[in-house]
Amino acid sequence: MQLTDRTKAYDIPQKIEAMGLYPYFRTIQSDQDTVVKINGKDVIMFGSNSYLGLTNHPVIKEASKAAIDKYGSGCAGSRFLNGTLDLHLELEEKLAKFVGKEGALVFSTGFQVNLGVISSVTRRNDYIIVDDLVHACIIDGARLSFSKVLKYRHNDMASLEKVLSKCEEDRIKLIAVDGVFSMEGDLAKMPEIVQLAKKYKANIFLDDAHGLGVMGNLGRGTADHFGVTDDVDLIMGTFSKSLASIGGFVASDNATINFLKHNARSLIFSASIAPSNAGAVVAALDIMQSEPERLEKLWSNTRLAMKMLKDFGFDTGHTETPIIPIMVRDDLKTFQLTKELLDEGVFVNPVVSPAVPSSSSLIRFSLMATHTEDMIQEGIEKIYKIAKKLGILDLEKTIA
Repeated sequence: MQLTDRTKAYDIPQKIEAMGLYPYFRTIQSDQDTVVKINGKDVIMFGSNSYLGLTNHPVIKEASKAAIDKYGSGCAGSRFLNGTLDLHLELEEKLAKFVGKEGALVFSTGFQVNLGVISSVTRRNDYIIVDDLVHACIIDGARLSFSKVLKYRHNDMASLEKVLSKCEEDRIKLIAVDGVFSMEGDLAKMPEIVQLAKKYKANIFLDDAHGLGVMGNLGRGTADHFGVTDDVDLIMGTFSKSLASIGGFVASDNATINFLKHNARSLIFSASIAPSNAGAVVAALDIMQSEPERLEKLWSNTRLAMKMLKDFGFDTGHTETPIIPIMVRDDLKTFQLTKELLDEGVFVNPVVSPAVPSSSSLIRFSLMATHTEDMIQEGIEKIYKIAKKLGILDLEKTIA
């Protein structure tokens, strides 16, 4: 059968596994923290999106348990029908206030936010304009919209303006962009994007999955960081990163939220997030504002790591955030480095083709507020030792 032939022919993971270098679906046997247990061994975690280190905060754990005690383990339906709790409404009110918008709407995942929002706010003959490095869920949401999808070169404002100038003036033009790019760690040029949006009468959708809890005052996000919150039409965020849970939301004006409540298919036809998740996020938002020292420590750790990596001669691209790409520029060496680091007790994530060209492959090194300086020093010294052995730093010099 054709389907079976196709699935059987896909053997790339098996080939990598046969080499002893398969780096995915690594099983963790403990809580998600700065140190995790893999194969019974302690490993320093530098592959997590828990930027504020809140996944084990006792107040959040208690809030999650209390929500189960009051509401049970699930909602047994969609937000649209029987799955809306007063807890969801409390969360939406807190989210809207935190990011500076009139209203917010909670979805079951961040991916579902982008699928539902982007696919519903534009229609056939409208335009969705995306940076060519946006997250996959923006791309998938755009595909579902039936709108004309146009790309501009990453963070290239001349390229964005060229694309905007080709769009019909009387059509909706939605610029969809990541605030913090999840692999590169750099920031969208939001002030310039806002200027171009105003010039060409476009709207802006900001995916701030990796910016919320990291950028801006008390972690309010990338729009707050640049002072352009009022100029961004829709701000989305996820709960699975700084907010230590699972789910997602979009914040906007009340009219837009009302429209999405009745048109976003991924909201209407998906079960709502569990009470335990919602309770955890309510608590996480409170902690972000009452413990600002966490954000300060995250940035202190980021500065330390960046200095060490630069001193060792690594190319870290254009990152401006706790997401640090360490360029390897060779798929096989990226897998080797990841495997040998795990053997040495350091967990990092490999990024290889087709996600990026093989000449741009890298390991993604991400910081948490709860990492100690000793952990960072140990991790980076081990990266340097193994990278030197594998000839990665020499390769960097050759390419440079």
